[in-house]
Amino acid sequence: MKETSQPKLHPLLVRAVAQALVAIFFENRHADKVIEQTLKSNPKAGSRDRAFIAETTYDVLRYYRYYSAILGRTPRVEADFWQMVGIHFFLKSHQLPDWAEFKTLKIKDLDTRAKEAAQHRAVKESVPEWLDEMAAQQLPDKWDKTLNWLNRPAQVVLRTNRLKTDRKALQQALLDEGIETKAAGTADALVLAQRQNIFKSPLFKKGWFEVQDYSSQLVAQALAPEPGMRVVDACAGGGGKTLHLAALLQNKGSLIALDTFAWKLDALRLRARRAGATNIETRPIESRKTIKRLYNSADRLLLDVPCSGLGVLRRNPDTKWKLTPEHIDQLRATQQEILQAYSPITKPGGRMVYATCSILPSENQDQVQQFLNSEAGKNFQLLEEKRILPQDEGFDGFYIAVMQRSEK
Repeated sequence: MKETSQPKLHPLLVRAVAQALVAIFFENRHADKVIEQTLKSNPKAGSRDRAFIAETTYDVLRYYRYYSAILGRTPRVEADFWQMVGIHFFLKSHQLPDWAEFKTLKIKDLDTRAKEAAQHRAVKESVPEWLDEMAAQQLPDKWDKTLNWLNRPAQVVLRTNRLKTDRKALQQALLDEGIETKAAGTADALVLAQRQNIFKSPLFKKGWFEVQDYSSQLVAQALAPEPGMRVVDACAGGGGKTLHLAALLQNKGSLIALDTFAWKLDALRLRARRAGATNIETRPIESRKTIKRLYNSADRLLLDVPCSGLGVLRRNPDTKWKLTPEHIDQLRATQQEILQAYSPITKPGGRMVYATCSILPSENQDQVQQFLNSEAGKNFQLLEEKRILPQDEGFDGFYIAVMQRSEK
């Protein structure tokens, strides 16, 4: 766990964290939404206090199994989460405030349990046993390091919106606002030097940038769209990659965004307006006919399919506690169904990208090989694939496969 300078614990802040964890674990709510609501409920909290609430909640989520082992039981009431927050700070500072809520936490017991729990990888790094076994089997030489990196807080990465500016100009404009960044990898990526609420920046409201991890930015680039082409983003979701594609197309050509959830496309239209993306057409997938009408029409097809999200656990640590082996099996079936049914959207000679934010080969290269060996995939050729683990460059885990349909 990363060592940081520790702020002074305050009961009101610990209560906010404990109540957020109750909502996440006992009410099965998503962590990001819970934290957003928690911060809205504490409007008078300063930036340091707000950071404490968000970061501590995520830290306990990351190490939930380890802290439960040290606590000696699985949390059942809010008071248990108070004690887990105490354990979190005890492990960093080896001391606890003299609060009634922490009276039953004995330092000698905590030390002993922490040492015992640290002997077991799945407990120390805090993942369910089934997930540790599955990932170790599929990533035998890399899982130890990958797991450790998945527990490190993610960096905040911005994608420059080329429709409105370039990276150099954006970096200077952010600096003028007191926001320091450093360039990363692609021509569009900037990494924040310090975590902060970037959405308050006037530059965000002007549409000069989006928040998008570096690995995610590689997906649209792999599709290599050229201005004037017809591009289909068949699993558009909230539209982060759709907006990137619009920028790469320079608003020239046709960009069709599909999704089974119409409300996500509504959100995309709002984002597109802010970004100045004018060539996006949204279409909800109402039936298989929506897909079939597009067969043999796209120069470029993006299949950013639903996946386990194991490559982005640093951003969504609650995912590992909500996933089940059965859910991953269902996702694999859906991924192959999408490949089989949507790939004919690619016209002869066109290119298709299959992408996930998973690290499991069974969701990635295994799916692509199964597709290529099938009747639907016989006219496609794998041109390139990129497997990204969080330890490779310090960004999210992703998989990107570029395939081309034959001219016949």
